[in-house]
Amino acid sequence: MASTFHHLTILSPPSSIALATRLLRTIPLSSPSLSVSTSRSNKHFSGSAMASAARKVLVPIANGSESTESVLVVDILRRAGADVTVASVEKQLRVEARREVKIIADALISDCADTTFDLISLPGGIPGAATLRDCKILESMVKKQAADGRFYAAICAAPALALGSWGLLKGKKATGYPHFMEQLSASAIPVESRVQQDGKVVTSRGPGTTMEFAIVLVEQLFGKDKADEVSAPLVMRPNHGDEYNVLELNPMEWTFDNCPKVLVPIADGTEEMEATIIIDVLRNAGAEVVVASVGDKLDIVASRKVKLAADMLLEEAVKFSYDLIVLPGGLGGAQAFANSEQLVNLLKKQKEANRPYGAICASPALVLEPHGLLKGKKATSFPALCNKLSDQSEAENRVVIDGNLITSRGPGTSMEFALAIVAKLFGPKKALDLAKRLIFVYP
Repeated sequence: MASTFHHLTILSPPSSIALATRLLRTIPLSSPSLSVSTSRSNKHFSGSAMASAARKVLVPIANGSESTESVLVVDILRRAGADVTVASVEKQLRVEARREVKIIADALISDCADTTFDLISLPGGIPGAATLRDCKILESMVKKQAADGRFYAAICAAPALALGSWGLLKGKKATGYPHFMEQLSASAIPVESRVQQDGKVVTSRGPGTTMEFAIVLVEQLFGKDKADEVSAPLVMRPNHGDEYNVLELNPMEWTFDNCPKVLVPIADGTEEMEATIIIDVLRNAGAEVVVASVGDKLDIVASRKVKLAADMLLEEAVKFSYDLIVLPGGLGGAQAFANSEQLVNLLKKQKEANRPYGAICASPALVLEPHGLLKGKKATSFPALCNKLSDQSEAENRVVIDGNLITSRGPGTSMEFALAIVAKLFGPKKALDLAKRLIFVYP
């Protein structure tokens, strides 16, 4: 039977898995629809015109920047071929974003002051957005960007706190995080669109709208064909902001003492969007998340060259027990996981103890399947790798829970995946409340 939690629908079979299969199927994802409000006509760069020249993009970050809003924009723009510089406005390259996600910038903002960028995009987060606002070098750069008629963008708290404070939204329609809409109304024409474009400025609402925001930025820089090309393999939701579905088979309670302890391994080549969303959402919900590097150093270079820092090395992390182990994807990262005897042994012990474990994107097919960790289980994986699953009967679902196992498909399903984990650990109400706060579903 199906038990529905408003935006989170979990299905379990009344008598057979076959019946549950019929009850829920995901919508085809080849062409997700983006809800973008455009206030003025604007010329897009065509894909052919831009093929010969990389577009230069600046993403400034600070301590307290929203990690999801920072990393997703960098990852997606780099997928499109943009030359993205992550610049720290702090005195050092290493930045501790919201919820203790550690990002190592490519440069200091002072190193970028004389560079011309095609786009400058500001993440939100508190106190990160306020720190960006107070950075005089950045303020000067963005004001010149606007004066020269080049693209600038901001999300979450940054439209009100930074762009609005600098007078760069005067007479323009803009959106932002709900908490800052009143402040935004003093410097812009406030609208509640998930993504809002007005001339050369693009604004958006929060972590749950970041992927849509980034795809719009791709379209502005490279054209619609490139935006479609980039969005297709992300496995984005077809209807942003609407309810999402999770298939649960053989339901069981995920138990823990006090606070759930979760291990998230990362390695060179890990998909940074998936890792960041999982870490951020689970910490936001109240879980104790240990980020462990599968390698000989804490710092890793993720699949789109975002540099992240782990909390500890895996050799230290394996000394502890976990209520959940969850693997992000990324081809290089998944291969590193599969080759790590320590990690594979820890996963096998987790399974034998009937404790929860999970994986997304490439990791179900490249890590769990070859090591026998999907035996007797229904699972999904990145679409191009589903042929490696021994049981593909539920592979079309975006998130699949089978007892103590949870799997999912790719970057565009990461938020649903993380929220499904929150629902299992803390209950569906907590997951729904968090989904609303993140602006992943409509409040």
